[in-house]
Amino acid sequence: MLRWAIFFFIVALVAALFGYGGFAAFSADIGKTLLGVFLVLVLLAVILGGWGYSRFFGR
Repeated sequence: MLRWAIFFFIVALVAALFGYGGFAAFSADIGKTLLGVFLVLVLLAVILGGWGYSRFFGR
């Protein structure tokens, strides 16, 4: 997912360089959304990994 976020940021930079402002903004928004989802999933993995999976789900 992080690769896709970086890809969309690069696409946004290239589109802005060539003057496609609307497409650049749209690509940057997709990149920001993917980056946000990635960060939430990483934070969740760190919390569950740090405290232990069995603490939350009783296994």
